[in-house]
Amino acid sequence: MTHFFSAPSSFLFSLIILFLLGCVKPVTQGPLPTMNYNEFPLLEASISELQAKMQSGGMTSREITELYLDRILAIDKDGPRLNSVIEINPEALEIADVLDQERAAGKVRGPMHGIPVMIKDNIDTADKMMTTAGATALIGNYAKEDAFLVKKLRESGAVLLGKTNLSEWANFRSFKSSSGWSSRGGQTNNPYVLDRNPCGSSSGSGAAVSANLCTVTIGTETNGSIVCPSNANGVVGIKPTVGLISRSGVIPISFSQDTAGPMARSVSDAAVFLGTLVGVDDRDSTSKESSGHSHSDYTQFLNEDGLRGKRIGIWTSKLSMHYGVKSAMDSILKRMEEAGAELVNLDEIVPDSGDMGGKSFIRMQYEFKDGLNKYLATATPSSGVKTLADIIAYNRGNEDEAMPYFKMGILELSETRGDLQEDEYLDIRDSITDRARKGIDDTMTTHDLDAIFAPTGGPAWCSDPVNGDSGVGGSSSPAAWAGYPIITVPAATVHGLPIGVSFMGGAWSESTLIEIAYGFEQLTQARKVPAFKESLEDAVN
Repeated sequence: MTHFFSAPSSFLFSLIILFLLGCVKPVTQGPLPTMNYNEFPLLEASISELQAKMQSGGMTSREITELYLDRILAIDKDGPRLNSVIEINPEALEIADVLDQERAAGKVRGPMHGIPVMIKDNIDTADKMMTTAGATALIGNYAKEDAFLVKKLRESGAVLLGKTNLSEWANFRSFKSSSGWSSRGGQTNNPYVLDRNPCGSSSGSGAAVSANLCTVTIGTETNGSIVCPSNANGVVGIKPTVGLISRSGVIPISFSQDTAGPMARSVSDAAVFLGTLVGVDDRDSTSKESSGHSHSDYTQFLNEDGLRGKRIGIWTSKLSMHYGVKSAMDSILKRMEEAGAELVNLDEIVPDSGDMGGKSFIRMQYEFKDGLNKYLATATPSSGVKTLADIIAYNRGNEDEAMPYFKMGILELSETRGDLQEDEYLDIRDSITDRARKGIDDTMTTHDLDAIFAPTGGPAWCSDPVNGDSGVGGSSSPAAWAGYPIITVPAATVHGLPIGVSFMGGAWSESTLIEIAYGFEQLTQARKVPAFKESLEDAVN
């Protein structure tokens, strides 16, 4: 659920050259065959459009589900080979049939009735699919109970189509990881340019929904793992206030920062899906804080003129931005002003935040060890692992399969931490959250802001499982530390690669952020359908 950017300064020149020239392609015998993978009846189909088809009798949920399953075989498992889907639900068509029968009998559960969705493979489902966080150590782990959010998903009438690949252990394994790679699932590829990285850790969720392999997906985030893959894959991602969506049944990193959230091709679809996932869960005490702050219908906040009259703080001055992102910002901000937004330049959000990242990382290690050990105590993997120490031992004993590229420094470091009564942990546990919340709240109050704006990140980099990620930029940390919401929306392209912008705010401000994000989306219409190009050279020519 977390994503770390790492680009050692000694490699900076090489990274720039790689970005400008594109990744090296394997030598091929003759030209690659050209196919239009976007000749697809449901291309960019929204939830409302699919509902209209089913309501009119033009299509059934089964027919829609079959089309998506066929597309997964054609694009994810063959053709471009996105590798974004780690497992198909063998019961998907049965679920669709039941929902079609309900509709025929006059029962429609709501806007998600019959809509095919996919979820990240760190979320428990009590069915024939495993929950592994992408790790071979957890193969054979069939959950006894649905995660609370999966219960909500099923109650809404959604069709659970399958599970998506991810950065193994939600990218909390190695300091040199390749986002979107897992020992169980391999490397997920970016649907815009296949040798580019989809970011992570919700890599498969971002790539799958962008490539029209389903209608919407669920990702999880601790810091950046919804918004970064949404940025890299040209989709909308909502990382809600921690507690708005229950975390029970989700393989944890940090209960202080973890949350699930929707990823979609449009703000409207993300808003529909968000409303079905919220709710108070006795198994997650933090979710009780959402009582009185959640909405079952977030589409009521969709306003085409959502930017007008809004005071938005612009946080760019101290961010490390890719040059292409910097170039795009002037035009984006000018259009926002023309649409009626009042923009206020911000110097910083969280004062003196230089030590926050390191302290947050330490907090994550403590909470990861504690939370994972509790999860594994009732898990059922074939390997028999029951603790983080067992996972480490398994990886060492199965290195060729579990660690063929990068290793597991973060797992090993986390295992050295004590329990949650350690002074080191207690000294930082609440201070990180409190400082971040005070910074954001004070900034918004001082400047009378409705939201804070920042570029989400840079364009996708070349996937490299040997040397790891090399992305530039990222603005998710303040909201992650605070447990506050952030929404990213496609904003432009750089060399044929999508980039997004983020809107963040105070606790439970999802309604305002959705209004602003929807207004921005309708103004810019920046989402482009991915074309599955082999390399950057193909994308820009």
